[in-house]
Amino acid sequence: MNPRRKKRLTVISSILAGVSVVAGLSLYALSQNIDLFFTPSEVIQGKADSGLTPKVGQRIRVGGLVVPGTVKRDPDNLKVQFQLVDTGPLITVKYDGILPDLFREGQGIVAQGTLTEFDTIEASEVLAKHDEEYMPKEIAEAVGKHHVKPTY
Repeated sequence: MNPRRKKRLTVISSILAGVSVVAGLSLYALSQNIDLFFTPSEVIQGKADSGLTPKVGQRIRVGGLVVPGTVKRDPDNLKVQFQLVDTGPLITVKYDGILPDLFREGQGIVAQGTLTEFDTIEASEVLAKHDEEYMPKEIAEAVGKHHVKPTY
């Protein structure tokens, strides 16, 4: 092989190897920061299409309806605990912070946090929907006709 071609081949293969390493490291870093969306039923039973079930310690987002009568506030600090439901099992959300102004029992919320037990999430952020008509697509499909609009 010609020395000039050999040098070109070495440079090109080095560049391809470097790009492959950078792409691999980037994908690995991104996979550690992905927050997958689940409904309460999917947290317990797994996703219907893929069977994917979150593992304890995994960061996830959970959306559902706050079960009336389950909101428990600690009188000494900002800790609050409540349960979420869609159409199946309940999951518990624990949050230490100020809840959004629109947070109410019976309304849809999305909680982002870490799964600490198979049915308990330690939330780092709680988001409330902004009116009675809006509901994330996944929650609306899961809740379907079982959703009853809260009355105030």
